[in-house]
Amino acid sequence: MLTTDQCYQAVAGRDRRFDGMFFTAVSSTGIFCRPSCPARTPLRKNVDFYQTAAAAAEAGFRACKRCRPDASPNSPEWDIRADVTGRAMRLIQDGLVDRSGISGLASALGYSPRQLGRVLQSELGVGPLAIARTERVRTARTLVESTRLSMSEIAFAAGFSSIRQFNDTFRAVYSSSPRDLRSGAGEPHGGESIVVRLAYRPPLDHAHLFRYLGVRAIEGVEDVSEDRYSRSLRLAHGPAVLTLTPGSGDFIECHLRLADTRDLGSAVARARRILDLDADPGAVRATLTDAGLSELSDTCPGIRSPGTGDPVELAIRTVLGQQISVAAAQTHLNRLVTAFGQDLPEDLRVGSVDRVFPTAAAIAEIPDEHWSLPGRRIDTLRTLSTQLAEGSIDLGPGCDRTEVDERLLAVPGIGPWSLGYIRMRALGDPDVLLGSDLGVKKAMSELHSSVTDKTDWAQRLDRCRPWRSYVTHLLWAHHSRPEPQTPTAQRIRSGESNDDDNDTAHRGHGAIYDHRLDAGTNPAHLGW
Repeated sequence: MLTTDQCYQAVAGRDRRFDGMFFTAVSSTGIFCRPSCPARTPLRKNVDFYQTAAAAAEAGFRACKRCRPDASPNSPEWDIRADVTGRAMRLIQDGLVDRSGISGLASALGYSPRQLGRVLQSELGVGPLAIARTERVRTARTLVESTRLSMSEIAFAAGFSSIRQFNDTFRAVYSSSPRDLRSGAGEPHGGESIVVRLAYRPPLDHAHLFRYLGVRAIEGVEDVSEDRYSRSLRLAHGPAVLTLTPGSGDFIECHLRLADTRDLGSAVARARRILDLDADPGAVRATLTDAGLSELSDTCPGIRSPGTGDPVELAIRTVLGQQISVAAAQTHLNRLVTAFGQDLPEDLRVGSVDRVFPTAAAIAEIPDEHWSLPGRRIDTLRTLSTQLAEGSIDLGPGCDRTEVDERLLAVPGIGPWSLGYIRMRALGDPDVLLGSDLGVKKAMSELHSSVTDKTDWAQRLDRCRPWRSYVTHLLWAHHSRPEPQTPTAQRIRSGESNDDDNDTAHRGHGAIYDHRLDAGTNPAHLGW
């Protein structure tokens, strides 16, 4: 947590980089704001700082109508932290409290409700119910402003247990009724989609991000262009389809088609994870600069570490893609979805997205003759999918990352590379360095030969904690870049060899690739 002096300095400078990392509560007005609020800077003696919007609201402050602190990006701290507080925050944002209550949240974390309440109260100054209530009212506001649903439908879709609770919470947080916000926002959006603006901390390299996702798109499940990403989701109450496009300002526009509006909060949380919208690029760049990697960082400002809309899908495709080409892996995935994916209802389909990736249980039952893969690979897929279906391997937002490591490595055929890739993309861990990856190794070798300071790479990379996932993506981007873009890039690329056939093919595609080498696998140069 920042010191109070640092927080006030950010407020005085209206620094958008800190939006969502803390909230400013002003005692003289009774409101709380994001640090970048354009209103006059309050006197220091009238200001308190809270780590969450829930804590500010619980202390009796109302959300500022001018800067909309409820629309801030989430704190990147919840991605970094693997402790019970971080896990609880990720689960609450995913809607677990609305589905299973505080007891369900506590059970998922291995705590009693009372123990969990004490932990969060000590860490954040507020309990899990208040945090969940803040997420509910934010979901409700989105539905009020973006749909024609009645207020009673919105209340129950957002997770409130009664209309009275819905109205009281709305007035406490926004100092106005739900109907006032609807009338103040003008005519609600029509059509089939719910439209949500997703804030992020700039810069954001949209082009690189969409290219990365486009290379890995599965037919029927994903549809990607240079400025649009659509995919299906399997949510708690039914399927959904989201479409993400760059919006005006520091926002991604998210169009959602939901089978059940109760899944809105969970769908938004997944959309944010897919594009890594809670990242702090300023902190990443500062850390890499201190580690002596400023040139690498500057080659791709605003790079993200993209997540996934379906952790099961990510785990299966990681194993399925071992030791085969990108084209062959895509063929297997497309066949899998065509044969065993779930058809989407007509009213949810967008573009070519018409199916949902099969469940782990369905994949575990697929006969051997379908796969056209080596027997050991089939065994790995079946073991992994069975354990995912049974819940003995949990890749959800509240999972224990250390336990996941142990259980995945116990599956024959899963080595350090696959574990790291799953941890980085499915679990959203920002500190994964795929050091055994061939593309990463070649990029490091090229960079090492171009610099005068020969500081050991291990020392540099260790100083990049807790942002080494971004280093991995920067090294991939450096290695896959088809042509030098700047004088700096020209100097860096001078050590590259073109004698690897697979390397040449990758550059010819002009896309972004990962290159894996797991323990126990052949040292082939492979893209996935």
